[in-house]
Amino acid sequence: MSARDDLLGIGTVARRAGVSVAALRHYEERGLVHAVRDAGGRRRFPRHVLRRLAVVAAGQRVGLSLAAIADALAALPADRAPTPGEWAAVGQVWQRLLDERLRELQDLRTSLDGCIGCGCLSLTRCTLLNPDDDAAREGSGSRWLREAGHRPRGERP
Repeated sequence: MSARDDLLGIGTVARRAGVSVAALRHYEERGLVHAVRDAGGRRRFPRHVLRRLAVVAAGQRVGLSLAAIADALAALPADRAPTPGEWAAVGQVWQRLLDERLRELQDLRTSLDGCIGCGCLSLTRCTLLNPDDDAAREGSGSRWLREAGHRPRGERP
């Protein structure tokens, strides 16, 4: 077995990846990384798991959910580090996700002083005027705000 094929203990991987052992176990439970068990039942990780953990960290750094990160990792090989081309494909998917997130944040920023459909009736200036709490018929919570990302830009309910 070469040094590149060495299996690393959970503490070593956690320390090298800059995550806690608990986080590493959580990532394993979520299918983001995979370990093998040695004869004593201890988790052992192949070195390439450090690359996968770097992908997890990159995704978290840009605000992606673990579900979105898991989707990306599902497109990458589980048994080796990704090639530059494989990583570029994931990067393109993430760019689209981030572009959508930026659009949602911009919509939120421009509507913060307006009505979000919560039914509070406390705003003296509401861009959507909800005096009879019409939004209540649609359900609870600030649906209009949450749904803003799913409407064409600038469109109000």
